[in-house]
Amino acid sequence: MAVAVMAIIFSNLQAQSFAAIESPKIPDKVKFADQEISLARNDMYERFERELTSLIYSHGSTLLTVKRANRYFPILSKVLEDNNVPQDFLYLACVESLLDTRAYSSAKAAGIWQFIPGTARQYGLEVSDYVDERYDIEKEAVAACKYFKNAYAKYGNWESVAASYNAGTGRITTELEAQMVTTAYDLHLPKETARYIYRILATKVLFENLKSFGYRISSSQLYQPLDYNIIEISSSVDDWQKWAKGHGITYSQLREYNPWIVAKSLPNKTGKTYRVKIPTEKGLFRQSTTPVFDKRWVID
Repeated sequence: MAVAVMAIIFSNLQAQSFAAIESPKIPDKVKFADQEISLARNDMYERFERELTSLIYSHGSTLLTVKRANRYFPILSKVLEDNNVPQDFLYLACVESLLDTRAYSSAKAAGIWQFIPGTARQYGLEVSDYVDERYDIEKEAVAACKYFKNAYAKYGNWESVAASYNAGTGRITTELEAQMVTTAYDLHLPKETARYIYRILATKVLFENLKSFGYRISSSQLYQPLDYNIIEISSSVDDWQKWAKGHGITYSQLREYNPWIVAKSLPNKTGKTYRVKIPTEKGLFRQSTTPVFDKRWVID
């Protein structure tokens, strides 16, 4: 009976037509932060292949990340450039949060760059019941750059900086000394961190070769860059809902453009100046054409 059932199953499988599933072609070398990295070593090749394969076939999250990148890379790229941090750290942000501005982890890390509260405050971000600047796109990016530059001064190479962002500088410093190596590529690390730097490399390769890996995205399908005016406030706000209404937008739109606002009021007893983004009509409605940050992402 069991043999007969299996025969029927195999017969049905043979009659169906499935889309081809291809193993991605792995390059001989990749580049990160202007450093060429050979994948000739078996361990490096296989770690990179694992992450690239995983990303390529995670269609939904990969597509969403690319679409969000068109909106947020222009902002993040400028912050990295202004702070002399390699542009390839854009892909670290993709790995951290899939560029979800409201990302929040079980470890209480928040925002695109996933700072935990203590580290956020250490790098100058306000985290309170009313304001959480981990959700401020520019401010959190500046804080991340401060971290990167401090770590680079310690290690002298960007891959160890990236690894430390996942594991912490204390752990990476200890392991580099104990294992008597100078780069994170040569470290034996816990699984999550060992995968982390290769996932960044794989994300870069995927983003730079989307069409080669079967992704078909038109420019109109990318998310539009943010368009807004800035209003600076140095006083308290009793009711953000009324404030938004008074400035011609909904409370929902205010929170969408300013996710750092985390309560319905702002006491602001210190008189701190906050920059509030007010979306323009261009920012609120889809336009006939969408500016494209990287032409390699699209088919048109």
